[in-house]
Amino acid sequence: MDKYLNKILLGDCIELMRGIPDGSVDAVFADPPYNLQLGQKTLYRPEDQTAARAVRDEWDTFESTDEYKEFTRAWLTECKRVLRPTGAMWAMGSYHNIFHLGAILQELGFWILNDIVWVKTNPMPNFRGTRFTNAHETLIWATPTKTGKYTFNYETMKKLNGGKQMRSDWEMNICLGEERLKDENGKSLHNTQKPIDLLRRVILASTKPNDIILDPFVGSGTTAAAAKELGRRFIGIDREQSYVMAARERVANVVPRDLSAIEVAKPKRDEIRVAFSELIEGGLLYVGQSLVSPRGERAMITADGNLVHSLYGKASIHVMAARMQHSVSYNGWDYWSAEKRDGKLVSIDELRKYVRSIKTGIKKAA
Repeated sequence: MDKYLNKILLGDCIELMRGIPDGSVDAVFADPPYNLQLGQKTLYRPEDQTAARAVRDEWDTFESTDEYKEFTRAWLTECKRVLRPTGAMWAMGSYHNIFHLGAILQELGFWILNDIVWVKTNPMPNFRGTRFTNAHETLIWATPTKTGKYTFNYETMKKLNGGKQMRSDWEMNICLGEERLKDENGKSLHNTQKPIDLLRRVILASTKPNDIILDPFVGSGTTAAAAKELGRRFIGIDREQSYVMAARERVANVVPRDLSAIEVAKPKRDEIRVAFSELIEGGLLYVGQSLVSPRGERAMITADGNLVHSLYGKASIHVMAARMQHSVSYNGWDYWSAEKRDGKLVSIDELRKYVRSIKTGIKKAA
């Protein structure tokens, strides 16, 4: 197993997976070829008639739907074999292939837990104007068997969603700008590179630190990069040498993160809920006071219990924290501090704990 761990391997995923021991992997994330069948059609932007880059790579070409389904069944069969009974299976696609994926998963005995809709906040337009703009992709989350236990870090997801239960529609940008890997000509290396925020959420939702995550179509290395960053082990496979070389370099430069501010080690279902407004009502904070971010930025408390900032508008403590970090979501309790009279800062989460301790005492006395 050591020859696979924390490596990006070049080769056919089905062949290479056959060497991985049975039941040795904690999670699989698969973003397989979509079988788009675009052929040699060229798409042009309507505003200036410039050609738009589309997926016409050899790895996404299949002779027929039957051939694509046979290929899908083969790699999913290997995924099921290497997964632990408690493991997580993630498979994603577009309308071109997601129904094949879902049907074959069920045929092989996987038990589907959720279908997640990745809502693209900045999707590519429909250049021909003949259909709705395709603004989402689907992720299927499943377990190898119906009765198998599985990991779901509910409290971590809730924390990342500003204290609210996370839903199955995930709004995120497509991969653009500096995040996108480029080839020697400065063009996008991989046509379907996924945003790392998407893989971070998948990994944080369904795995534990030090778990092994397999990506049989690792491409630009997003899964491996997110796994290393979040303290998980990985196995990445791809048959395109240019992708493998770029992914290896990318992962080598990843610095692991401190997970203490991200993951919730213990469930918080039994803790007494404290609203931000209760800190104001209890005199621990006041309207017009500024809260301070880790970078020293300030946002003022409003009368309705929100924050206001000259650049980021008005929002809750959670949404404002996310906006300031240009992130999808963030737990404001971990982000903001209040300035005391002596000039020192105190985390608003510490103030929340103080209110909770009082409420707990009252509850016990009752």
